Amino acid sequence: MSRQYFGTDGIRGTVGQPPITPDFVLRLAHAVGRVLKRSQSHPKVLIGKDTRISGYMLESALESGFNSAGVDVVLLGPLPTPAVAYLTRAQRASLGVVISASHNPFADNGIKFFSAQGAKLSDEWELDVEAALRQEPQWAPSAQLGKTRRLDDAAGRYIEFCKSTFGTELSLSGLKIVVDAAHGAAYHIAPKVFHELGAEVIEIGCQPDGYNINHEVGATHPQALVAAVGQHRADLGIALDGDADRLLLVDAKGRLYNGDELLYLLADDRLGRDEVVPGVVGTLMTNMAVELALQAKGVPLRRAQVGDRYVLEELQRQRWPLGGEGSGHLLILDKQTTGDGIVAALQVLQVCVRSGQSLAQLLQGLTLFPQTLLNVRLQAGQDWKTHAALARTLEQAEAALQGQGRVLIRASGTEPLLRVMVEARETALAQSWAERLVASLSE
Repeated sequence: MSRQYFGTDGIRGTVGQPPITPDFVLRLAHAVGRVLKRSQSHPKVLIGKDTRISGYMLESALESGFNSAGVDVVLLGPLPTPAVAYLTRAQRASLGVVISASHNPFADNGIKFFSAQGAKLSDEWELDVEAALRQEPQWAPSAQLGKTRRLDDAAGRYIEFCKSTFGTELSLSGLKIVVDAAHGAAYHIAPKVFHELGAEVIEIGCQPDGYNINHEVGATHPQALVAAVGQHRADLGIALDGDADRLLLVDAKGRLYNGDELLYLLADDRLGRDEVVPGVVGTLMTNMAVELALQAKGVPLRRAQVGDRYVLEELQRQRWPLGGEGSGHLLILDKQTTGDGIVAALQVLQVCVRSGQSLAQLLQGLTLFPQTLLNVRLQAGQDWKTHAALARTLEQAEAALQGQGRVLIRASGTEPLLRVMVEARETALAQSWAERLVASLSE
């Protein structure tokens, strides 16, 4: 059965339009509460949020919905998504709830859930919630209503957790780091983590006003970080997104490092310390250079669908710890149960400090293949999968690029577009084949 409300990362949309309305969110929390009550007599739910102005409204709606189903609520305030996952485990809560639309602009918001173990919930659980949503509410009588309290030191607890993932014998002393929190959920946390570990910290994107989350700052707009690193002559720059689950890094020369490169660095470091790396999970978009470099070291790369949810599912299937996406979602499951930008940054910095090398030195053996991505608008009813000319050109491209590049053709999940991506060792070759593939759709 398909899901009506849940997408790949919870429920998300424009605030004030269904389903991101206070009446729906109240009913959603009530339905979730009823599902929890089937297996627990006194469930406890943690609620965290990012810095969007709509978070106040949605937090109140969630609180009322849970209380009305007889569920106790603990409010965490503004907190990164991975912090909610951690505290759900640490507080032995039944469920963690995050109010965030991650890297989207402020006018959007969303609701996502974590299990008691701090992991994403199953499709079956989401279907149970949607079934409960279709039923009439069953308001708890006054004597059975839930209560609400606030966890005042939530941020401090998470800061200590992040620091615990960094080697106790190591320090960031002597490093000047620019931290860009995207005016988002980590604005009061990320600078403290790196400062308390010894770094000199320059803050940007740490002045949220409810409307400026992700606006021209953060991991989706790294130009601000590149400029700040140059201006302050910093050693490194760290960019998070609005809910702090993704990461990009900038070195002293203004060179930007994406998730593919950082994932390879973490795997290579473990190999260099004689740790077993049974495999790494990327996505369909992970650069082929990373795959070939890992293969050369005897480490297979498995490709999941695009989305950290699918990377996590594949890691759990394989029982591997390392996975990620070029966008900066990095999963390090022996450190944290979900993507965590601060923890991932600390793991990379740990490699730099321990080795005494810069990012450029650590990654000098890896050169990403140039990628050309073209979008083609599909005509109504056009079936690209049975298009003879496209199939013929695709076969020619794959033969020409064998072992030296690859082609990925996929339909957009949100628009009537076909995304044609070609990567090869040379930019001109990738561009040429991408254009030929697009042109074949007109034959």
